[in-house]
Amino acid sequence: MTDISIIVPIYNAEKYLKTCVDSLINQTKKELEFILVNDGSTDASEKIIKSYSDKRIKYYKNKNQGIGKTRNFGINKAKGKYIMFLDSDDYLDINACKELFKKAEEENLDLVINNFYRVDEVTKTQEEVIIEPFKNTTLKDNKELLLNINLAPWNKLYKTTLLKDNNIKFVEDLKYEDAPFVIETIDKAKKIGHINKFLNYYVIHKNSETTVRDDRIYDIIEIVDKIRNYFSKRKEFTEIVDKLSVRILTNYTIQQRVQEKEETANNFINLAFRYMKENIPDYKNNKYYKGRGLLRRTIEKNKFLTKIYCQLYRKKRIIKEETK
Repeated sequence: MTDISIIVPIYNAEKYLKTCVDSLINQTKKELEFILVNDGSTDASEKIIKSYSDKRIKYYKNKNQGIGKTRNFGINKAKGKYIMFLDSDDYLDINACKELFKKAEEENLDLVINNFYRVDEVTKTQEEVIIEPFKNTTLKDNKELLLNINLAPWNKLYKTTLLKDNNIKFVEDLKYEDAPFVIETIDKAKKIGHINKFLNYYVIHKNSETTVRDDRIYDIIEIVDKIRNYFSKRKEFTEIVDKLSVRILTNYTIQQRVQEKEETANNFINLAFRYMKENIPDYKNNKYYKGRGLLRRTIEKNKFLTKIYCQLYRKKRIIKEETK
């Protein structure tokens, strides 16, 4: 009997893959299956996977399709009562599956959220990331979950029927595909719980900023639009969704300070501010900014100042690199 199916999309992960897979096969809970999906890797990832003889490993090799399609493929293959996701460069606490399964079973939960560590690849330092604790609930009863739960899929246990009965899928062919998936699971779950333990290790790499350093950055605007459309007919969510939208778009406009192409950075900032102006006309008074410091919110609410800040940051970084 398979209690949990753990889906791992793999693309050129030879540097991290052994640590990831070892954390799976060494779980204290044994009634598991590991769905390892090779998404067209060109490195030694396949060789590493085939070096394992654990019969719980279900290995699939596909052409490169992207992480959204790969995770959806894994969901279709899953045979467990519950599903988890793990990125191939991250790893689990040895008791993660045992703790999450026990919580879900004893309290009849559709979705369980846990805390995690953010691990620096170079220094190996671990930063605790605590999901604000809450009693078993639903999104209807606790709308703040949209803001308090991180929108990554990997520090969560999902009842398989929650995903399959509601046909919940990852967005395909777009970057930042995680957010709509996690939001829909939070919305459709009949009972959501939190376990106050650190069960995932999320590894931060030196190149982790690359997702905001190329033209894929434009996808985040489409992702925000999908989230807003999902809640568009439910007026009771308008305030919280506006706050979430402003938070996401503001974070990504400021992150344009590490964008390699200044033209891309400026274009994205223009589009993000235009989107907020058209869809959240009163965005400058949004409650998200009230929790920011005076200087920070002054910059973040102003398109011109955001561009200036990003330009100055970029120039400072270039000078620093040139003087090394």
